[in-house]
Amino acid sequence: MIIGVLTLQLYLGEANSLKDKRRILKSIIDRIKNRFNVSVAEVDQQDLWQSATIGISMVSCEQAHVSKVLAAIVRFIEAQGTVLITHYQTEYL
Repeated sequence: MIIGVLTLQLYLGEANSLKDKRRILKSIIDRIKNRFNVSVAEVDQQDLWQSATIGISMVSCEQAHVSKVLAAIVRFIEAQGTVLITHYQTEYL
């Protein structure tokens, strides 16, 4: 069993308040969950209105599958154009 964890640091340029940030993040998180069937949560920087850190995890029996899905998630977020990925890290357990 392979557990993949993707940590993304995001810059939300369109957010002018915490309310805007929550709206933008909720939309992104819901789309990721529905499209890729993974677990997603905001894990850090909850008080900053233009920055966010989200954690994404998934379980599979093959590391290649986990790597492929997590890479697809990074490409999906970049293609949305609503946020900028400033840093990301992938770990396997």
